[in-house]
Amino acid sequence: MGAGHPKQYLDIHGRPMIWHAIRAFERHPEIERIHVVLSAEDGWWADYDWSAFGKLSVLRCGGATRAESVANGLRAMAGEVGAEDWVLVHDAARPCLSRALLDKLLEELAGDEVGGILAAPVADTLKREGEGLRIRETVAREKLWGAQTPQMFRHALLLHALEQAGTAVTDEASALEFIGLSPRLVESDLTNLKVTYPRDLEVAAWLLGRI
Repeated sequence: MGAGHPKQYLDIHGRPMIWHAIRAFERHPEIERIHVVLSAEDGWWADYDWSAFGKLSVLRCGGATRAESVANGLRAMAGEVGAEDWVLVHDAARPCLSRALLDKLLEELAGDEVGGILAAPVADTLKREGEGLRIRETVAREKLWGAQTPQMFRHALLLHALEQAGTAVTDEASALEFIGLSPRLVESDLTNLKVTYPRDLEVAAWLLGRI
């Protein structure tokens, strides 16, 4: 992003990006608690006002990878949740999660034995890169989905999967796949974008202005 600080603190409508990501869960009546996992060295969090969030808890136990941070967070909250309680893991860089998508995820996975994720069917033609930025091949897009967050699994099952899979997995669903389970895909859309490039910040600001 070219910023001098972590992108979750980039400004959108006068608030850090992560503030908007948290708000979607604060507003939902079925969400009982929000745990934000931060690095112990995070020096930016205290610069902002979080008083609008009554469900919020800060866990300074972030790791070197997403998988390690999530596993550490699950262990830290273990005294507050049951083994079968649902946990939703969300990216701080996805500030535009709508109430409709969160409702859909909760409703479709409520009775699921494994859990699942928000994801969007891939619409673009996919190309695999070869040497010299030349196209090596076209990859069939049928049955391909782009994984999003939240990703929703039972507390004990997710922690077990992450401990078995190690830190190489790039999302929680991958850890469940590692232990032989098949998480469910809940269809989302591109409004639940992940802010990755500078132009994404403009799109996120426009979307949040319409929520």
